[in-house]
Amino acid sequence: MKLDEIKKTIKEKQYDFLRTNEHLGNNIILLGLGGSHAYGTETDTSDLDIRGCALNSKREILCNENFEQTTNSVTDTTIYSFTKLIKLLTECNPNTIEILGLKPEHYLYLSDIGRELLDNKKMFLSKKAIYSFGGYATAQFRRLDNKSSRLAEQSIQEKHILNSIKNASLSFKEMYFSYPEDSIKLYIDDAINEELDKEIFMDICLKHYPLRDYKEMWNRISDIVRDYGKIGKRNQNAISHNKLGKHMMHLVRLYIMCIDILEKEEIITYRETEHNLLMDIRKGKFLDIKGQPTEDFFELIENYKSRLEYAKSNTNLPNAPDYKKIKDFVMYVNERIVSGNII
Repeated sequence: MKLDEIKKTIKEKQYDFLRTNEHLGNNIILLGLGGSHAYGTETDTSDLDIRGCALNSKREILCNENFEQTTNSVTDTTIYSFTKLIKLLTECNPNTIEILGLKPEHYLYLSDIGRELLDNKKMFLSKKAIYSFGGYATAQFRRLDNKSSRLAEQSIQEKHILNSIKNASLSFKEMYFSYPEDSIKLYIDDAINEELDKEIFMDICLKHYPLRDYKEMWNRISDIVRDYGKIGKRNQNAISHNKLGKHMMHLVRLYIMCIDILEKEEIITYRETEHNLLMDIRKGKFLDIKGQPTEDFFELIENYKSRLEYAKSNTNLPNAPDYKKIKDFVMYVNERIVSGNII
């Protein structure tokens, strides 16, 4: 679908919710393309995804309420509340940080505050991208490697679950009460569980440590293990519906975007330079006659993994985003809303 057609489409009746929903309408500050149209990897059969942001109302701000997001499944549209979007951007969430890196013409609507948000997008960039992009992509990739025997595959998966946990723990000391380096040790050894070949074990020695902080850390680790299982189910579904090539393409795209953030300190959602490579992957060039990823694909991923490791070690990004600047921006926007100074 061409851009002119997309702009006409969102004016049609099926998108009336953008204008009539109590949380949207004049509160919208940004509308843009999402999914394959945003990445430049769409095909003739690609669905149209719309993503955006709407300001919280004066009532929501003063009463500490939040509508979180409005989703329309028929049109595959998601509009985040300003409050929720800022939170996700601060975590360098891949599904939302990409909204700040669209091609200029892929923004279907921008208010003055929407433009200011884009102008200040670098305040959200930090080493958190290492986990949010790199960790997630690595976990997904290893689920594709189902050529190996069950036990060998399981041991590889276990290593990458552990790697994802270690990536997440980079931010623990910033978010929670500090602890000595050697007080939490995670490692892989022969499994006690008879259904596993290898298993992650832990040695923990914490004294006088806040229970609630420990609970939050444990929840983060638990989420990684749980999400890894969900990813596996999604991959099996992708295989059964001949969508594995598309899934593989998005893994590569995640690596590339993460490397850009770490090396260039830029969010580049539209992948013009890698377009041909990504489309080759999507169309199945890296699948064998059995519909499984080829060795060439594994080599490609290893190359991006090496580049990501180098970028992690050499990035100039801070460990955390610019919290002060982010809070100042939120305060500035909310003050304008409460005072009625929004055009």
